[in-house]
Amino acid sequence: MPRNLDLTALRSLVAVADTGGVTRAAALLNLTQSAVSMQLKRLEESTGLDLIDRSGRGVGLTATGEQLLSYARRMLALNDEAWGRLTRCDLEGEIVLGVPHDIVYPSIPNVLHRFSKDYPRIKVNLVSSFTLKLKEDFARGEMDVILTTEDTPDPGAETLAERSLAWIGAPGGQAWRAKPLRLAFETHCIFRKGVQRRLDRAGIPWEMAVESSSTRTNEAIVSADLAVYVQIDGAEPPHLERVVHVGHLPELWSVHINMYARDPARAPAQEDLLELLRREYRSAATQRPRILADVGQHTAA
Repeated sequence: MPRNLDLTALRSLVAVADTGGVTRAAALLNLTQSAVSMQLKRLEESTGLDLIDRSGRGVGLTATGEQLLSYARRMLALNDEAWGRLTRCDLEGEIVLGVPHDIVYPSIPNVLHRFSKDYPRIKVNLVSSFTLKLKEDFARGEMDVILTTEDTPDPGAETLAERSLAWIGAPGGQAWRAKPLRLAFETHCIFRKGVQRRLDRAGIPWEMAVESSSTRTNEAIVSADLAVYVQIDGAEPPHLERVVHVGHLPELWSVHINMYARDPARAPAQEDLLELLRREYRSAATQRPRILADVGQHTAA
């Protein structure tokens, strides 16, 4: 007949192993010392095994106890995962997440999909805007969590990744060769002034091809091969590609993807959302973007 291990007793065993004693384990579990000792004794009696080494000054585990400890950790982890997943369904609320448009893809859809599976009744209100606007809204308390793309993080920021910027243009396009170089940037784009300064230092004349606060408008101009712009490498939309200019345009810099979170959290499960964001943006490097043309075909304009 199958025998069942007592999860409560196993939790005491793990606590004793982690803290090195019954007294500290009892404090960790919010139990009395006698309760922890009783659970350990009951575990030994039910298994018929000597699990606790009481021969020394402290409390340790026997070789058999160490073997059971490995199973106990896995059993408790699965138990806690199942319990958390089932009880999360009762949580409700809203989290306002602000993300700059240029880092929404490909990471944010993955995060939202996984979070919604764990917390189906918590709404994540996604707001896409510019870093400067997101930081202003966060300071006013209108956002719970924001991501930013900045050269340096402000106090309170957690840097998730550092990514290079790249020149972006139309597939097979030649706009990057034009003199003056035509640029398509949103009015409040945080990269705009830095790009203009680098072009000036390189002696490359430039002009703005469009004045707009619409990302779609600028993407349309670039897609038509009437201008180029700058975006985080690997985050460009699928209908645009990285320009390989072989030194004809200035080298760009790297930016930090930073995260700011409300403390204390206004909604449940915010910390779990933060952890998903950490994992997503700290994961393996983005797949290398496609190239506009063979390098050997690029010559000076």
